[in-house]
Amino acid sequence: MYSVEEFQEQKSKVMNFILYKKRTEKEVKNKFYGIIPDDMLEEIIEYVKEAGYLSDADYIEKAINEFMKLKNLSIKEIAYKLYAKGIKKEDLENYLDAHKDELEEYEKSSANNIYNKKIKTTDKEQIKSYLIKKGYNKDIIYDLIN
Repeated sequence: MYSVEEFQEQKSKVMNFILYKKRTEKEVKNKFYGIIPDDMLEEIIEYVKEAGYLSDADYIEKAINEFMKLKNLSIKEIAYKLYAKGIKKEDLENYLDAHKDELEEYEKSSANNIYNKKIKTTDKEQIKSYLIKKGYNKDIIYDLIN
């Protein structure tokens, strides 16, 4: 077992890590694995989740909004980036289903931005295969190229 002081000290480290930048539960576990005893780490994670400082659902929403503002990505690319951060498939699919129309519009405009940027120097077939490789919806690609 551990003392209250030890718990508070380790909790402070975890809080600093989370508050510096939004993190997923998996990122916190990976960062402190082997540094903080497993049972204490689990308890700290439960504490910060209950206190509202750590939420994968919030992380998904913030990350997707950031991607949509800053990058031209397909929905699949966004999903891969979030899976790499340890987001659970079910949580992400729930978010994607709830925001389907908005994300489809974003993907269309993203594909359009890429097309307009590349059409000056690249032929349509190369742009088409680039968009396919990036995971864009085939219907969006078809409408864009034709």
